[in-house]
Amino acid sequence: MTTYSALTSTQGEAAARALAEAVERMEPEPYGVGVFEVEDGSGLWEVAGYFHDAPDGIILEILATAFGAKSFLVSELPEVDWVAKVQRELHPVDAGRFFVFGSHDADKLPAGRVALQIEASMAFGTGHHATTLGCLLAFDHLFTEGFRPANVADIGAGTAVLAMAAAKVLPEARVIASDIDPVAVDVAKVNVAINGLEGRIDCLEAAGFDHRKIKAAAPFDLIFANILKGPLVELAPAMATYAAPGGRVILSGLLAVQAEAVIETYLGSGFRLLNRNDLGEWSALVLEKATGLENNA
Repeated sequence: MTTYSALTSTQGEAAARALAEAVERMEPEPYGVGVFEVEDGSGLWEVAGYFHDAPDGIILEILATAFGAKSFLVSELPEVDWVAKVQRELHPVDAGRFFVFGSHDADKLPAGRVALQIEASMAFGTGHHATTLGCLLAFDHLFTEGFRPANVADIGAGTAVLAMAAAKVLPEARVIASDIDPVAVDVAKVNVAINGLEGRIDCLEAAGFDHRKIKAAAPFDLIFANILKGPLVELAPAMATYAAPGGRVILSGLLAVQAEAVIETYLGSGFRLLNRNDLGEWSALVLEKATGLENNA
């Protein structure tokens, strides 16, 4: 089946989401619309629509003009077996004691490693991206140093690979994985089952910490948040509220050039920096909540 993409960019999230809603109402109707932040500090957001039939170029131009966006670039996409492509291109990932792999590489699992299987058809957040790898390495380092959190939250969990890493090595810990995207939550549940962790990880749909189960489970000894700079900054006060005194937060999803701004925000919210690891252009941060701070959960 032929697929067409229509891609544009505009300034700011609000304009991008409003444009995306307008694209969703087009005829022919797109089968998917995405909104993504351009992670270069420019403030630009991309809007992409995907169609089975060629979209109306005139309507797209009208929408672009109405929402202050660039003209849409329309492309006909080649037919691709994405699962087969992912299986060819995604190789197992070493992250300290953790070994992240797809089912097609199950025979490559080294002895003595903590196995984290992510289905190839659900490839986002597999550990291949430097941000997820950075979080796994940060957690591996804390674990090696003797850190044993009893209460863990993975905020913006995606495939739940970070939550699963915690559950695998902390058999007595309570682990919650949440994501704002209901599809991601479904993906997380599948991966949790594949890894034999059903009943160990509570997969929830939530924006940040806004869920009764998350609030009830607080304070957390360890919080993962592999998202984007903007949400990380916005969540800093909530992180301070829901992290236990002396608790750690592992943050990523941010460019190395954005790290200082995030660090400054968290220092102002009662954290201290324990470690920063830059992997290429991406950064992973480990911070500790100062002891003696009241928890307002």
